[in-house]
Amino acid sequence: MKPHRTWILVADAARARILESGGPGQALQEVKGGQFHGDHAPTHEIMSDRTGRSQRSTSPTRSAIEARSDPHRELKRQFAHSLADAMADALKQQSYDRLVIVAPPVTLGDLRAALSEQVLAKVVAEVAKDLTKTPDAQLAGHLKGVPGI
Repeated sequence: MKPHRTWILVADAARARILESGGPGQALQEVKGGQFHGDHAPTHEIMSDRTGRSQRSTSPTRSAIEARSDPHRELKRQFAHSLADAMADALKQQSYDRLVIVAPPVTLGDLRAALSEQVLAKVVAEVAKDLTKTPDAQLAGHLKGVPGI
């Protein structure tokens, strides 16, 4: 029986890394090409300077139009979709058998919504914490109790 290849996706809304577990008690190893960075565009680069204006046909006054979406939130969702695409591609190449996702709650929700059914079927655990800045050597301590790590 071949050993399971367990990947750990450690992400937040703007950066992510993928580690592989060699098995219980083994050190986590970074996967080649497993670093991801999202856009951190300032607001003035992704939005116009002024809100739009509208004029009602029954009144001579003009009102400001509020933005209907948060552009920073949209960038975070797009980053989750790019991670989901990378996980799907890696699964097609049979790079991993099991997946553990470590992300803050909002990012975890974005990832759940973006991941394909095939990738979701490989998820064995989710940890709702922001551990993106945690060194790899300390990460295993946060994942105690997760199967295969």
